[in-house]
Amino acid sequence: MDLGNLGLFKLMSRKMDWLTQRQQVLSQNIANADTPDYKGMDLKPFTFRDALSDGRRLETTATNPMHLAGTRGPGGLNKEQRVRNPYETKPDGNNVVLEEQMMKVGQTGMDYQTITNLYKKQVNMIKSAIRGGG
Repeated sequence: MDLGNLGLFKLMSRKMDWLTQRQQVLSQNIANADTPDYKGMDLKPFTFRDALSDGRRLETTATNPMHLAGTRGPGGLNKEQRVRNPYETKPDGNNVVLEEQMMKVGQTGMDYQTITNLYKKQVNMIKSAIRGGG
């Protein structure tokens, strides 16, 4: 059984890949904290909606004419997100704030550990189901 073909495991693997890439970007920011004119970078946030938008759209179907049409328009809920630029620019043009980068590194590490634990629990659940026979 290849766990990589199961949707939940694919999603967890993608999240772990994103977290690994983010850790690399944040470490580059920290390494260049004193480099003149260096601009701190970050990855686009990993969202559940983006992870599932691989071209497959599930539409609701009214099986009974008495069903409600629904309150969501096409495209789902659209929430406006205000982008906040947390960086301060130093006189030398560098905008990396070490405290913020270290907080992001810590949060990324905790997220990675959470996904790893979830992955382990899912594997153990599948093993238990296989051994138990039902």
